[in-house]
Amino acid sequence: MSHRPPSGLAAVSAALLAMSRHLETRDVLKTIVASARELLDAEYAALGVPDDHGGFAQFVVDGVSDEQWKAIGPLPRQHGILAAMLHEAKPERLADVREDPRFGGWPAAHPDMSDFLGLPIRDGDDIIGALFLANKRCPKPEGTCGFTPEDEELLAILAQHAAIALTNARLYERSRELTIAEERSRLAHELHDAVSQKLFSLRLTAQAAAALVDRDPARAKGELQQVAALAAEAVDELRAAVVELRPAALDEDGLIATLRTQIQVLDRAHTAEVAFRSVGVRALPAAQEEALLRVSQEALHNALRHSGAGHVEVALTRRDGGTVLRITDDGSGFDPAATRRAGRHLGLVSMRDRADGVGGKLTVESAPGKGTTIEMEVPGG
Repeated sequence: MSHRPPSGLAAVSAALLAMSRHLETRDVLKTIVASARELLDAEYAALGVPDDHGGFAQFVVDGVSDEQWKAIGPLPRQHGILAAMLHEAKPERLADVREDPRFGGWPAAHPDMSDFLGLPIRDGDDIIGALFLANKRCPKPEGTCGFTPEDEELLAILAQHAAIALTNARLYERSRELTIAEERSRLAHELHDAVSQKLFSLRLTAQAAAALVDRDPARAKGELQQVAALAAEAVDELRAAVVELRPAALDEDGLIATLRTQIQVLDRAHTAEVAFRSVGVRALPAAQEEALLRVSQEALHNALRHSGAGHVEVALTRRDGGTVLRITDDGSGFDPAATRRAGRHLGLVSMRDRADGVGGKLTVESAPGKGTTIEMEVPGG
């Protein structure tokens, strides 16, 4: 390390910072592999995260095109030098990987590799991955080169930070899983409470109508009209709950597409008109996208179930380097400062917590008879 120029140190610093910026495991793996290949000037780099069945749960490459990768075929198994790095937990620096007795060949579409540098990624005593590079680029066409002890030292530093980044990413994803589980549990309770009350009222009203049919048909007709109204409300409750319980598909579709789809469903399910627009917003970190989605769902829940709104608009726009989510309705409105109980009833506390949790802020504008506007702003996008 001491022989590398200052620009090399700057590159190492940039690579480590890039690793720390990502929260999704797949993004972390890609950043580690790309950084290692660039810093050590290799043609190929790869990182494998082993599973418990002799294969790899994840395997990320850099320097191989998508077409090549598809032609190579299934993910490699834990064999040969890859297995040695995982099981013996020691670095491997080879002048020509093909001449090593552990080399077992590779598929026909696999690129040809010679010099090789690899080492395990360790989290304490656990081996959580194997990082390796191949084909060190030579500064002169006629020269011979290979990976050096200095290269191995640099890769060891990257591997140490990779272990931290991977561990943090896994903790983040586990936290998201727990949050989703808690959210589904909350929604299940809401569904049970809301629909159970509606169905209980529906049953009592139907029984009352049945008892009145013979002696007071006019009153029985009124009770039956109430039955129809309660049934319609129960259907609305069920439809809205299904929308909220459905997986958000943020990972596959992103925030904009997910919001658009859910709002289209709500627009069909409710008598109120529900509209969505998005202007100039790019992809955001997963935690911010999830928080924005949940706040929009909570605000839409309030507008559609409690405010009597005829029109609700959800807008996602950019403002001063940040992203703004704005949900506006023309419903009955309320006094935000009136009581703490109203804030809890409308989910304002949880919405503010979600905004605070991703470095954003939430503002609420409302007044009785004046509708409501809820706005959440997060940095970036």
